[in-house]
Amino acid sequence: MENKMKLFGENAFTDKNLKKRVPKDVFKEFKLSQTGEVELSLASAEVIANALKDWAIKRGATHYSHWFQPLTELTAEKHDSFLDPSSDEEIIYRFSGKSLIKGEPDASSFPNGGLRSTFEARGYTVWDTSSPPFIKENKNGATLYIPTAFISYNGEALDKKVPLLRSMSAVNKHALRILRALGNTTAKNVVCTLGVEQEYFLIKREFFEKREDLLLTGRTLFGAPAPKGQELNDHYFGKIKEKVINFMSDLDAELWTVGISSKTRHNEVAPNQFEIASLFSLANQASDQNQVIMETIEKVALRHDLVALLHEKPFAGVNGSGKHNNWSLATDDGENLLEPGFSPERNLQFLLFLSAVIEAVDRYYPLLRVTTASATNDHRLGGHEAPPAIISVFLGDPLTSALEFVALNKDSLREAIENLEMGIESLPKLPLDSGDRNRTSPFAFTGNKFEFRMPGSSSTPATTAASINIIVSKVLSEYADKLENSNDIEKAVISIITDAYKKHNRIIFNGDGYSEEWHKEAEKRGLSNIIAASDSLSTFLDEEITQICEEMKILSRTELESRYNAYAERYVTQLSIESKTLIEIANKDIIPAAIKYANILADNIEKTSKIYTGMTTVQEDLLKVVLENITVIKTGITCLESKLFELNKINSISEQLAFAHDEFLKGLNDLREPCDTLEKIIDRNIWPMPTYKDLLFFL
Repeated sequence: MENKMKLFGENAFTDKNLKKRVPKDVFKEFKLSQTGEVELSLASAEVIANALKDWAIKRGATHYSHWFQPLTELTAEKHDSFLDPSSDEEIIYRFSGKSLIKGEPDASSFPNGGLRSTFEARGYTVWDTSSPPFIKENKNGATLYIPTAFISYNGEALDKKVPLLRSMSAVNKHALRILRALGNTTAKNVVCTLGVEQEYFLIKREFFEKREDLLLTGRTLFGAPAPKGQELNDHYFGKIKEKVINFMSDLDAELWTVGISSKTRHNEVAPNQFEIASLFSLANQASDQNQVIMETIEKVALRHDLVALLHEKPFAGVNGSGKHNNWSLATDDGENLLEPGFSPERNLQFLLFLSAVIEAVDRYYPLLRVTTASATNDHRLGGHEAPPAIISVFLGDPLTSALEFVALNKDSLREAIENLEMGIESLPKLPLDSGDRNRTSPFAFTGNKFEFRMPGSSSTPATTAASINIIVSKVLSEYADKLENSNDIEKAVISIITDAYKKHNRIIFNGDGYSEEWHKEAEKRGLSNIIAASDSLSTFLDEEITQICEEMKILSRTELESRYNAYAERYVTQLSIESKTLIEIANKDIIPAAIKYANILADNIEKTSKIYTGMTTVQEDLLKVVLENITVIKTGITCLESKLFELNKINSISEQLAFAHDEFLKGLNDLREPCDTLEKIIDRNIWPMPTYKDLLFFL
């Protein structure tokens, strides 16, 4: 059997591929354009486009697509053929530098939050030169995908990538200022890196097709718990079933082919739940790769007669799925700025960047919270598979103690570091795993990176990374101002670390984030617990957030307002669809099944009572429960229908948002309860849909 790892990167047009196919001066210009030092000339773009076209056509590609990430949490693509018949006798394949650099999809049909009028259709996709093009194969051909950003005619961000690229530029600018002040003259760039862990469920395709709620909403809107769930912890890291390992092997092979380092695979906590993780890469590349991972999971699953569920909470009562985004900063010469070192100078730098992150999170944590705000993720946050909605930073006791020692006890950083060797953990010798891992922490330091555990499984990492970059770049800019105006760098650094710790240590928490004690303590510390996405989304309109986004040149006030409108509309629409779906299922499936079972009970009671008088108590009690719940369901349907009608009368999106949260969620829960009760009673041969036992324990 051929080792499929040998195919790694075969369908990815990396810098290495380009270097072999273009002149040295073109490649040099291209590399400089990646870091923004020069603008790629049209002449060089023509050479690169021709090389890319030849490579793609040799690999079977017939079309190319500018591939981008609109405000839908999904990707978008429009395919154009390389074919250009110039005459009856000759067929020419064309791909110009202009076509490579810029595309023009319709901008009005994507969510834009009012940024574009429906009659203003022009939008542009712009090539992201730092994210490699790749080929996706299908049964009858192949397509070249070119990662791009998506902007309006006036240059506003219409997608997830533009803010990320802008924020990466801001971090680079201000982190370099810090390094220069500390005496580093070799690093040319500071990059934001991400390593993404992706959770998902697999279910049988035949079961999926019989569940209208999964088909239309991605989650089960009803379903009684199975007798067994995840209580025995027997699925987590357990033996992988043959059908699943076959799927995973095909998934890995397809990802490896396009240059995605699918590194880790395993069973997750809930039955039929799994995880895949890739290696660290540049944040924009990691975001692109994660989108490819999600799409490939869904595509490969279908080949195995499975369906992948990427919803944050497809099943009540068992763990939902998250996306753990591991974020760090590194120089272009390979130095991780969040990695403790083995010298006082190295740790001076480490503590400074660590303090910047801590301060940034404390000052601007609502911006992190809003990156996780969605109707789908609301079902997951605060459960025992996800952190609470209270944002806190986990450092671990050793690192917290070391930081406290430096910040509160010493005038000289060098003296503090030397003294640490005789006291607490020696900071110069601080091990990478300087503390235990905390699964309940939303934002945990895990050795040389921060793991943001709140994002939902279906979200794009681009939003998370951009928000972290925004707040960190703001604090780094302030630190850089202080260092550049100081005559004593060590003294300035210790002052910054001390001030940061004294003012912002309230955000540090190393305990159990699920505990009631922490919720009370967080309130005392003044930390908000923004439980509902409908409340969190208003962060996009917050004046302080607007100021830092504009100051760092990431998003304008107009762009932030458009995101609020787009995401608020998405929230309302999702809950509306769920409500309509459950109404339809209850009317057309559950009530008819209940009536059928009620008729069977009634017939049995009538026939039995003629022979055995007084022996039908059990049947009568069952019939009463069935009929009562049919009535409750019908009442719930009527109530939910009235709420949908009321929603249409509300014009303000903010009022719609609050209404959807208050009324639809309650209506859905009220209607679900009698449906689940009937499922526990009705004969399984009559119940019309697969149950939780079917969905979670059969593959």
